[in-house]
Amino acid sequence: MAQHGMHYEGSCIRPPSEANSILLQVTLGCSHNKCTFCGSYKDKRFSIKDEQIVNQDIRYAAEHLSSRRRLFLMDGDALIIPQKRLVALLDRINEHMPWLERIGAYANIKSIRKKSLEELVELKHRKLDILYLGLESGDDEVLQAVRKGTTSAEQIEMAGKVRQAGIRLSITVLLGIAGRDGSLKHARETGRVLTAIDPEYVGALTVMLIPGTHLHDCWVRGEFLLPDQLGLLRELREMLAHTQLSRGLFISNHASNYLPIRVRFPGEKQLGLQTIDQALEGQVGLKPEWLRAL
Repeated sequence: MAQHGMHYEGSCIRPPSEANSILLQVTLGCSHNKCTFCGSYKDKRFSIKDEQIVNQDIRYAAEHLSSRRRLFLMDGDALIIPQKRLVALLDRINEHMPWLERIGAYANIKSIRKKSLEELVELKHRKLDILYLGLESGDDEVLQAVRKGTTSAEQIEMAGKVRQAGIRLSITVLLGIAGRDGSLKHARETGRVLTAIDPEYVGALTVMLIPGTHLHDCWVRGEFLLPDQLGLLRELREMLAHTQLSRGLFISNHASNYLPIRVRFPGEKQLGLQTIDQALEGQVGLKPEWLRAL
């Protein structure tokens, strides 16, 4: 839905769960922007948007979008904004829209690294209540291969800091990102890291090979082999089997996936594994290729 009167530059990306939120673009692009599989922000260099424009958007949203209870800060990584400036931004948002129930943003390990626990708590007090983190994998070899710029130990530490601050975490992981050979190891290691972090939400997406990305080039040259449908299902099963959350939700209902599952921990884990087993045995229909999309 177009929001006339708000300023958006380039392609705008938001999590599916923020579909009905006010979308406030405060940064352009992603501060990391090196991942081999990502084609999202190639059209823009990372920058923080002009404060005047953001202030105009805040006033516009306050006037025209007051029925919406949530606000999402775009683009790739709003958490990277220096603390003083980010606190001032949240204060302005809350001043103009006191009815908001929560504010969300994308984060990456680098931006969490730059914030102290006290600073994260400061943001939480200003209604920053959920961060979306692209973990992709918990396997150190895979993280290095896709140029994620972090390690599994650091992922656990930084995500733990977010949890300690009382901010909820929604984590995405990528099926297929380790190729065929690394598939099950990637699944196990990712399960291990998810268990250690214990986030509120996990979303498993299937990696899509996007022309123009490094990963796509490797695939074209035959250096990267994507697991087939059954391989991806086995990977999903292995990942779920090695994940234990205290009360989180594990979802693989993204358009990129062959089999939609929704598992509420701890009670529904076995049911989720059974559903995947039935699919592996051909008893549950999989989504046809033409229905899968980004």
